[in-house]
Amino acid sequence: MYAMKVDDAQAMHWTEVPDPVPKAGEVLLKIRAAALNRADLLQRAGKYPPPPGWPEWMGLEVAGTVLATPAGSRWKAGDEVCALLGGGGYAEKIAVPEGMVLPVPAGLSMAEAASLPEVFATAYLNLFCEANMRAGETVFVQAGASGLGLAAIQLAKSFGAKVMTSVGSPEKAEAVRRIGADWVLERHRDDPVAAFEAHPVDIALDCVGGEVLGNCIEKLAPGGRWILISTLGGEFARISLRPILKRGIRLIGSTLRSRPTEMKARILHGLEEKVWPRFASKEIRPVIHAVLPVARAEEAHAILQRNGNIGKVVLEID
Repeated sequence: MYAMKVDDAQAMHWTEVPDPVPKAGEVLLKIRAAALNRADLLQRAGKYPPPPGWPEWMGLEVAGTVLATPAGSRWKAGDEVCALLGGGGYAEKIAVPEGMVLPVPAGLSMAEAASLPEVFATAYLNLFCEANMRAGETVFVQAGASGLGLAAIQLAKSFGAKVMTSVGSPEKAEAVRRIGADWVLERHRDDPVAAFEAHPVDIALDCVGGEVLGNCIEKLAPGGRWILISTLGGEFARISLRPILKRGIRLIGSTLRSRPTEMKARILHGLEEKVWPRFASKEIRPVIHAVLPVARAEEAHAILQRNGNIGKVVLEID
């Protein structure tokens, strides 16, 4: 089979590699589409290696067809599925633990299905498992026009929360309003501290960190939860601890990729049970910015690198 390997100069090459050999409890998939995530850019730069046991090439979420299954599996050859991976999605085939495989939601294409597992699992983990989000609360979502941001906005709104989000342009502001955001901040124009004071926030889902965290965490509502999932805006923040202590605020660090397979399987079970039916009813929908053939992976990466996407970028693999 072929997979997208990265050389020492960080150039990508569609290269012949050995076929995966499924271990006990794994499903073998023929990959039809793989969605991009910002973690792919970090991995390509040598800053975010895959967990042990996963292929060295990039790709955290895919859709495709089942080729082979373990004994007693819920799946059979030919089933259309999507899957959450620790790595290895930019390839023709992948062997995946059965618990990390989900059905393609009714009515969705392979490209749309590939865009779901990583971002919706991340949003679900952090809003429900870490923050225990409740209807009526207000959620702040950083980078609202990203794939993860749009997933988190839709999940929060679908389960009865209000949403404030930040974006980088008027075009992105309009996109997140269409998806349901109640209040939208443009990063280069609006003051987030003033916004937090005007609209008390219960939960912040933060992929940026840095100055915004330092300035705004003490403005959370009493009992607020600040979930830090990345530090794209900087690894350091100056925080006043007394307001955090007095208001009972929690700062929670959270990543999905490094969690044990068993925990990821529980997250995906919750997704399938509570969220997947909302795709069939179109209450929640995938948002795709671009679908490109795998031969144009460099172009796809460039879109993410310049923050040019509204929603997901997906590679099709023949």
